[in-house]
Amino acid sequence: MGTKIIKDPVHGYVEVESPLLPLLDLPVLQRLRYIRQLGFSYLVYPGAHHTRFEHSLGTMHLAGVMAHQLRLPAAERALVTAAALLHDIGHGPFSHAIEPLSEEFLGIRHHDVQYFVCEGKTREALESAGIDPGDVVSVVQGRHPLSGIIHGDLDVDRMDYLLRDAHYTGAPYGTVDAHRLIRSISLEGEKMVLAEAGVQAAESLLIARTLMRPSVYFHHVSRIGEMMFQEAVMAHVGDHFPERLLPIVRGDDSSCMQALLTSPHPVARELACRIYERRLFKRALSVGQDQVNAPRLAAEFSYTRRREISARIAELAGVPAWCVMVDIPPFPGDLVLSVPVRNRTRTVPLSLVSPLVHTLSETRRAQWKIGVYTLPETRGEVSLAASEILHVKPPTTQEMLFPVTKGPGG
Repeated sequence: MGTKIIKDPVHGYVEVESPLLPLLDLPVLQRLRYIRQLGFSYLVYPGAHHTRFEHSLGTMHLAGVMAHQLRLPAAERALVTAAALLHDIGHGPFSHAIEPLSEEFLGIRHHDVQYFVCEGKTREALESAGIDPGDVVSVVQGRHPLSGIIHGDLDVDRMDYLLRDAHYTGAPYGTVDAHRLIRSISLEGEKMVLAEAGVQAAESLLIARTLMRPSVYFHHVSRIGEMMFQEAVMAHVGDHFPERLLPIVRGDDSSCMQALLTSPHPVARELACRIYERRLFKRALSVGQDQVNAPRLAAEFSYTRRREISARIAELAGVPAWCVMVDIPPFPGDLVLSVPVRNRTRTVPLSLVSPLVHTLSETRRAQWKIGVYTLPETRGEVSLAASEILHVKPPTTQEMLFPVTKGPGG
């Protein structure tokens, strides 16, 4: 069995070495063909239909490039590339959209891949390739000395998804010089170190992540889709935990949507139909850190807490509870990079070499917004009720001069 060559629109030709070929046809990996990488971003960017499968191939490719750059022994190269290929098999439908529910109600994160890796065909395929399934789990979960390659501050997972997401959305912000960055990384003992010549490449990754957040990852239309989806799932599940939620989490995009569209619960059917036909909720309120107590609210971003706040707003506005959804993203902390920079005399934190790190931290906090979404016809009353419940302060002069504008897709 020889090397397999796969044409990839981002990296060109991706090689899958012969020991890993049996992994390609595993059901747990093939399932990723049917899970969108960017969840509901396709509602904003029509081209954003790329999947976790192709991202996994790209991550595996870059992991192989970095393993060669670090001159890892053959066994460690095989481990790292296998872990990169399998690192996303724990994702549920619409990727990160389902994860808050999976974490809160089932205690399952997408990094929890041991269920898929350590038994059945996946275990057999790994052991046949001479790879310890337990080591794969450790790499994916960040507990292995080599985890930084796919699960760190300058990892190949981020490099691939930024390049890939920019390619498929058309957003011009995901430019990352991945190969320059990889060539600038070395191992000192078990620690990854960045050469001084790679600082600009590292900065390009941080800038790309920062600029892609409001334009793609936290675009309000995508977030509205996520909130409607989560509410539909929870309406469908009702009190049937975990027997109704677990099959949803273990499924893919199409099986999940079919379950919601045919759900016995009318709210689940209504919301799923609205997503399917792109009859989305609208923003009744969208405010940043200057108008609300952002750290306190962001500390309460569980589904249960958001649902409680939504119900209070709906009651005050006089609308049904399912017609109000509160979106409270986690509040960004400081960008902290554990990978130090090696200059001619010593290693120092990247923040001491690059003033951009502090600036980007502030930019990410300025991008944070809480959203309250409702039906188009109830925006007025919900906006007033949300402002009261959330204790929204009046906008600053700057916000009145430069109001939030709509992005692509409305």
